[in-house]
Amino acid sequence: MLPEPAPQLCQALAADLRSAGYASAALRDAWGAQADDALARGLRGPAARALEGRDDALAVLGRLWGLGMPVPRASVDAALPTLTVTGAVDLGLIATVGADVAPAVLVRPQAFADDAGEVEWWIASDLDEAALQGPLPEDHVLGVGGASQTLARLQLTRRGGNALDLGTGCGIQALRLRRLVDRVVATDISERALRFTRLNALLNGVDGIETRHGSLFEPVAGETFDRVASNPPFVITPRVEGVPAYEYRDGGLEGDALVAAVIEGVGAQLTPGGVAQSLGNWEYHGEESGLDRVRAWVGPSLDAWVIEREVLDPLAYAELWVRDGGTVPGTPAYARLIEAWLDDFARRGVTGVGFGYVLLRKPLAGAPTLSRYERVAGGGEGGFGPHLAWCLAAHDRAALLDDVDLADSVLRVAPDVTEARHHRPGEGDPSVIELRQGGGFARTLEVDPALAALVGACDGDLPVGTLIDAIAQLMEVDAAHLRADLLPRVRELLVTGFVSFED
Repeated sequence: MLPEPAPQLCQALAADLRSAGYASAALRDAWGAQADDALARGLRGPAARALEGRDDALAVLGRLWGLGMPVPRASVDAALPTLTVTGAVDLGLIATVGADVAPAVLVRPQAFADDAGEVEWWIASDLDEAALQGPLPEDHVLGVGGASQTLARLQLTRRGGNALDLGTGCGIQALRLRRLVDRVVATDISERALRFTRLNALLNGVDGIETRHGSLFEPVAGETFDRVASNPPFVITPRVEGVPAYEYRDGGLEGDALVAAVIEGVGAQLTPGGVAQSLGNWEYHGEESGLDRVRAWVGPSLDAWVIEREVLDPLAYAELWVRDGGTVPGTPAYARLIEAWLDDFARRGVTGVGFGYVLLRKPLAGAPTLSRYERVAGGGEGGFGPHLAWCLAAHDRAALLDDVDLADSVLRVAPDVTEARHHRPGEGDPSVIELRQGGGFARTLEVDPALAALVGACDGDLPVGTLIDAIAQLMEVDAAHLRADLLPRVRELLVTGFVSFED
C-alpha cells in the first residue's frame, strides 16, 4: 500500500522538481519530439537513449519517474537534495536496490491551459506496462491517460460552490475542478487511488480537496453538488475466472451496468442548475440502439446532451482493452482473453459497443428543455468545453423565446463557420450547399439555398424575421411559410454553435 503522504515531504519533493526544471517542455526538449510521441505509445527506448550519458537532475528524474527506470543512488542523492533518498522512500516513490534506486511510481509533469491561465502539475501514479515490462496489476492506479484528458477538455468552464469527482483515480479531475469551485469531494473504491489523489494535491499545493472511500454515490449520500465529473470504470469486462478486473477501468458489474448506475443516480446529487459530465460505454443489442439505452437511463427529469463518438464491433472492442492491460498479441494469454470477451458478448447478444460523452443537468425550474442524443465523429477536443458552454447558453436563451421573439432576435454567424458549394459540371446552381464548422465538433451541415442565404446574412445587423422576409421576396415564396420552415432550423443552428445571439 502506498504510504499516507506527509505534507512536509511533498513540499520538499516539489522544491526539488522545481529546481531540476522537471517540466513537460523541458523533458520533451531533452529526449526529442519523436521520442515523446513514442513514449505516449508506451515505447520508452528512444527517450532512454536520448538521455544516455547525462547526469543532470532533469535527466536523472526523467529516467527515474518519467520513464520508470532504475538509476544510481548517487545520482538520485544529487537530484533530490531537499527531499533526499530517504524522504522519497518514506513517500513510497522509490525503493533502494543495492547501489541503485528503483522507481515505485511514476511522477510526470502535466501541462494544460484553461480560462484561468496556464498550469503545470506533477502527477504521481503507478508504474505503467512499459516500466513493468508486462501486464498491469489489478489494483493499478492509472496516470493521466487519453480518457481522463478527454473528460478534462470537455468540462464546462462555469464556476460553482462545490463539485464531486466520482471515481477520482490519481485525482486529475479533482485538481481541474478545484480551479472552478471552492471545494471538491473525490471518491473511489480504491484506497490506493485516494492516497495518490492526496499525494498529488499536496505535491501541487492544492487545498480544498476531500477524499472519501466507497462505491458510486454511497460516500456522498444526501449531498448535492454544482458540478459532477466522472471518468467511471466503464470498460465492459467478462465476469469470468482468469480475466483481470482492473480497478481503474472495471466497475465490477456486468456489461454496461456501471455506466447505467452513474447516469441513473447522478440526478439526485445535483443542485438545481447543477451539471454532471462523464464518459461511458454502452452496449448495442440486436436492433436496439445504444443511444436509446442511454436515453432510458437518463429518464424524464434531467436535461441531457449525449454524444456518441464511435461504435466498435465485439472483436475490435476486445482487442482494444486486452492490449490496454499489457497483454500483447501473439501470446496464449492474448488469445484466451479475446475468446473470453467474444464469448461474453455472444452470450448476452451484444453486437457493438458505443463510446461517448454524457452531459446531464438538473433544470432550475419546470421540465427539461434539452434532449439531444446524437452521433458526432469529428471535432478538435481542445475546444469542446468552451464550445459546449457556448451552445448550452444559446439553447437556454432560445428555449425561452417563442417564434415571434426568435424572429425579432439579431444573430451573428460564428467566426469558424465556412460555406462550401458543390456544382455538377456545366450547371450554374449548386447541387449541394454545406455549412462547415471549424471548431467545436467540426460539424458539416447540408442546407438548402434559403437557409444558406439566412446564415450568410446573419451579420449582427438585422433581425432574423426581417432577413427571412427579404429572402422570401427574392425567392418569390410565401414569407409566412418560409418562417415556419426556417425558424426551427435556426434553433438547431444556435444549439450547435453555427450562429449566436448578437448581444
